[in-house]
This record gives sequence, C-alpha cells and structure tokens, in this order.
Amino acid sequence: MNKNIRLLFFIGILYSFTLSLKASDKALPKSVSLEFTVYANDVYKHLNDSDLSFKAFQTALKGFLKLQSENKIKNKQFITIIDMSMSANKNRFFLIDLKNESIVYKSKVAHGRNSGGEFAKLFSNKIGSFKSSIGFYKTAETYSGKHGLSLRLDGLEYSNSNARKRAIVIHAADYVSDVFIDKNGRLGRSLGCPSLPIENYTKIIDHIKNGSLLFIYYPNKEYLETSKLANVDFTN
Repeated sequence: MNKNIRLLFFIGILYSFTLSLKASDKALPKSVSLEFTVYANDVYKHLNDSDLSFKAFQTALKGFLKLQSENKIKNKQFITIIDMSMSANKNRFFLIDLKNESIVYKSKVAHGRNSGGEFAKLFSNKIGSFKSSIGFYKTAETYSGKHGLSLRLDGLEYSNSNARKRAIVIHAADYVSDVFIDKNGRLGRSLGCPSLPIENYTKIIDHIKNGSLLFIYYPNKEYLETSKLANVDFTN
C-alpha cells in the first residue's frame, strides 16, 4: 500500500472509532491496537535510524494519530520529536516525514539552562523556571525577534500549557554547535526554548511552521501515565 494512503487509512479507522467511543470509557478494539502496533513498527523500520528511540517515536505517533483523528493538526505530513533523554551533545532533534516515512532533518537541540547540564533531568511549565517542558506542542506563526526568525509554539497539555506565556519558541542559536561543545564540553543552554543550530534552520522552520506537531519526550513515569496524548491505549 502507498505510504501516504496507509497513513490516511489508519487515521480514518481511528477517527471512526473515536467518534463511536467518544462518550464512553471503552478501550479501542483489539483490531485497532494490532493495526497500530504493526504500523508503528513498520514505519520505525523504514526510518532506519537507531539514534531515534522506538519508545519516543511510538509515544509521539500515538499523540499524532489521536490529534489527526480529531482534526486538530493542520500539517498532516510532518512530526518533530525531541528526545530529552539523550545527551545534548548528540543529535536528538528529528524532523520526520510520515507520508514518505523518512527523517528529513536531525540535529542537536538545546534544553533550558535549569533543566540540567549535558543531560536534561528537570522539567517545568512554570513561568520563570528556565526549564524545558515535555509533551506535545502545535507549531504556530513565525516572527522576527531578538534571535531573528522564530517559531511560536502552543502547548497542548498540562505539562506545557504555559508555552506561549513563557515565550517558548524555536529559534536558532550559535551555542547550538559542535564548536561550542568543543570549547565547553557540552552544548549551550536556553531559557527553556528548543534552540537549533543556525545551519539548515530556515529550511526546518519552513517544513514545520503553521500547525505541525512537535513532541518533547522524556521517560517521566507520571507524565507517560497521565498524558491524554502520550497514554492513548493502542497497544493493549
């Protein structure tokens, strides 16, 4: 089956069951759970990049499909995953084309200065915390600020609902570079924004602006058990 058609087919199946179960607490049928498991594993195999954690990808895909089935995401082609369980010195930003089942860009990405050093361990939704916030975001409009071209983000969950109030945006920064790592032993840090390298920055923004889904992953047990997007029960 064509990759794009397969994605739309699965979203259609999920949408029909979402409508029928919306007013109840019933789980999705086992047939849908099986379809999701097969689909998630197959797409991950096609992505063919061991740097991308399957757990991070599977969790992101759950939220993506749920939001797509509810028609809440405008950009149905791309999803961005940032894996905060990885070292900041590694490529942990993944821009994925789900229609073509490929990774378009991967790069380093900064976390908030109060989230940790090389590894992010602390997260917050509080204004003034200067920490990163985990969870699902929807990209919004671009603007020109003190960092040049920037992309606003809207948090979709309790874990990141203050994103716009905190001015959590995607922007480029010279401290997100191998040169900075060589001088300082680790990547530079932001005030909470997922800052990207200057190289290829504009191309990345062009792909993901105006309504695509971005997921900042960290294996926080409480979040994974309580998030209505990360905890969609496709696999039981």
